[in-house]
Amino acid sequence: MPNPFSRKTKPKAQIQKSTQHHGRAKQTQRLRAAGAEKIGLKPGNGWHRRNFLTDVLIPSLFARRTGGQNPPLFPELAAGQIGITWIGHASFLLQVDGQNLLIDPNWAKWLKVIKRVRNPGLHLHDLPSIDLVLVTHAHFDHLDRRTLRIVAADQPIVVPFEVGNLVHDLGFRSVHELHYWEQYGHGHMKITLTPCQHWGARMLHDSHRGFGGFVIESDGPSVFHCGDTAYFGGFREIGARHSIDVALLPIGAYDTPSAREVHMNPEQAVQAFLDLGARWLVPMHYGSFRLSYEPLHEPLERLRACARAHGIEDRLAILTEGCARVF
Repeated sequence: MPNPFSRKTKPKAQIQKSTQHHGRAKQTQRLRAAGAEKIGLKPGNGWHRRNFLTDVLIPSLFARRTGGQNPPLFPELAAGQIGITWIGHASFLLQVDGQNLLIDPNWAKWLKVIKRVRNPGLHLHDLPSIDLVLVTHAHFDHLDRRTLRIVAADQPIVVPFEVGNLVHDLGFRSVHELHYWEQYGHGHMKITLTPCQHWGARMLHDSHRGFGGFVIESDGPSVFHCGDTAYFGGFREIGARHSIDVALLPIGAYDTPSAREVHMNPEQAVQAFLDLGARWLVPMHYGSFRLSYEPLHEPLERLRACARAHGIEDRLAILTEGCARVF
């Protein structure tokens, strides 16, 4: 069952350092037991040899935003079908069993000083009535409080453990925190939080926050949104536990300023897709924000080449922002 969320954002100041260390160690053990792995903040080798400010950030400030916003055309679905609309980055609208779900909704034009270089595919106010919201973790490019406040209309929201206090005051009817492999039921749907290899801190002091992906199962095709993750062996377990039809997998932001492995590259996304045993691969987490050094066009080119090499090019479903596809 979902856990009631805690409104604590950090340990109390009087907790001794040894106690905090024990708590972190206990959390690490719990993550590993579930198949998850928290990535530390220590930079990788050679991170200082390039300058993200001058090479990426400043040029992005002067780049013109691309991408138009489409009129709201949502398909009529037959029994056993689902509709998926990519908004951009990791944001998706799912039409499932007569319900409208939003995953990681983010219409922000800026992530603090990082400019959005491609517009969302739909105007925020052109969305249909939203019945349920899912947020994979607390990073600013996935949990945008301004967007969530606009979307909130007394519906439930589902988040990983220790993230509920970030969304409880935004206008949602109920906040449901999940631990790994726990499920939330919504009508005919089952929402399961899955482990990944990432980290969940919104700020440096709140590394206790959870992170993960979601499997959405219903009477139609099942969907897996893996959130943010490096490649890890847990994809095989997720595929063994759940029969996945559509896998929404990140392919960008892999050449990071910190030189840490925190996101999958396109070749790793293909391997994750094969590990999952899914039917369709929908790429995401590319083209909207320049969060790392690779050129904006590179992830999709590498994905197509790798899919071709593995003989799965016909199982790629490359979506255009704002245009729904029926599965």
